[in-house]
Amino acid sequence: MDFFKSMMVAASGLKAQSGRMRVIAENIANADSTGKTPGADPYRRKIVSFGNELDRELGVETVRVKRPQLDKSPFQLKHMPGHPAADENGYVKMPNVNGLIEAMDMREAQRSYEANLNMIQTARRMVGQTIDLLRR
Repeated sequence: MDFFKSMMVAASGLKAQSGRMRVIAENIANADSTGKTPGADPYRRKIVSFGNELDRELGVETVRVKRPQLDKSPFQLKHMPGHPAADENGYVKMPNVNGLIEAMDMREAQRSYEANLNMIQTARRMVGQTIDLLRR
């Protein structure tokens, strides 16, 4: 097995999970972002998906983050009559961001990031041990 190729695949996984964590952080940061005018739509949650990409130079498939898609789930309505974005009945559209789901997604992304990092570290150790054996 080519250790360099293995490390490049794992590095693409690191980059992909890092991008996923950025989108999750944006969702969390905008969990309370409402519209500015009555009836205006608030922040809409973004969803990350992954795709394969062939690295022709190395001859391996790597992972990449596709363009984030908007979550089509409905907005929550919250009764806040004094809010500037309240409709005629006093309801404000709230973002479709669920903090618990975002926390779980973040945890999963973190674990995947750590797994890719461990793969790179293991491959580096194996290369080092191979070099040590060849020196003897």
